[in-house]
Amino acid sequence: MPIGAGIFLGVVLVGFAALDIVMLVTLSMPGDERNQIIVWKASAFTLLATVGGLVLDVIENYVRGQSMTVNPFIHLEVIAILYFCALMYNKKKHGG
Repeated sequence: MPIGAGIFLGVVLVGFAALDIVMLVTLSMPGDERNQIIVWKASAFTLLATVGGLVLDVIENYVRGQSMTVNPFIHLEVIAILYFCALMYNKKKHGG
């Protein structure tokens, strides 16, 4: 593997690890009511998007007659990215 690709992969992995840690920390931190509403809305959107994506994946695999092949690492990173984006949107919207 070329050195540039290895560096890029390392940066992506560190970035995803940081997103996962931010997700866990913001979910576990107590805060005032406004902060709790922001986290609740971001969590609700993330759960809705995740469940919707999985339902579509199940329907697609059922129609095609294939077995389920969901990579948990990719699934976790998509959840972390969705949560981070929803959290930033709600913080900007509610003045966090």
